[in-house]
Order: sequence, then structure tokens, then C-alpha cells
Amino acid sequence: MTVQDEPALGEKMLRRWQRLSVLPGGRHLFSFMLGRYAPYSGSIGALVTDVRPGFARVELRDRRKVRNHLNCIHAIALMNLGEVTTGLALLSGLKPGVRGIITGLSIEYFKKARGRLVSLAETRQPEVNDDMEYDVHAEIKDQSGEVVARCTAKWRLGLIP
Repeated sequence: MTVQDEPALGEKMLRRWQRLSVLPGGRHLFSFMLGRYAPYSGSIGALVTDVRPGFARVELRDRRKVRNHLNCIHAIALMNLGEVTTGLALLSGLKPGVRGIITGLSIEYFKKARGRLVSLAETRQPEVNDDMEYDVHAEIKDQSGEVVARCTAKWRLGLIP
């Protein structure tokens, strides 16, 4: 079996999501497993609620663990939420033999983040024939639907040698 024949990390993740998400407690189990795979991403305790190639939806509960001294959700917790959402959206659709790694993150904050947040990322799946940079955006909204932050993740995509 060659690298090109092996399922990509995102494909494995997507299959696991498809199997678990339909089970009672499956979304929580998937989110826990994702946090075990990527411990820092798991540190905020976000809940993955939808994943498909090019799309991800992740929720974050407002609780003391993710708050700052201003009594709102910490800026880096928001960045972490945006990063994991862009990763799920992009990686879930990459073809076998393609890998991705983040080379940059930026975020704009628009208002204090309080209450349950929803992060959405939607992207087209790029054709990767050589190393390339690719930006994926996530919008983080509060319960009223207002955008509290917008994250951009710069991904370096390339073929696995």
C-alpha cells in the first residue's frame, strides 16, 4: 500500500464522525476523542456538532474555565475554537496523499464573547498538486447570532512524499 492509497487523516476523522455522530452521546465522544488527539485544542472543551468535507460547526459553552478577568470568554479560547473549526472543515475533505499544517493564525474581535458560542467554517476543497498556502475562515457567533470574532487560519498544504 502506498501513501496515495492510505486514507488521509481527515478522511479517517470524517469516517469516525459519521459513525459516532448518529449515536446517543456520539458527538460528545467524538469531541472528547478529538481533544485526546490534539490535547491543546481539547483544552477548551468544545463540542463538534457537524463535520462534512469543507464544513464544520463547533460550539463552546461559556464557563469559568474559558473566561478571562473581564468576565467574558478569553481571546485565546476564541482563537482555539476558530482554529479547530477551520481544521475540521479543511482536513475532512483533503484527498489521500495530501497533508496540511497551520503556518499562521489571525483573529479579529468585535465584541465581548458571552454565552454559548457557535463557530462555523466553510471552504472549498483546493486541488493540491504541489506545496501551497491556503486560508480558511471561521466566524464565531454568540447566541443572538452576532459575530463576536472572525478567525483566519493559514494552512500549508502539500503532497506527502
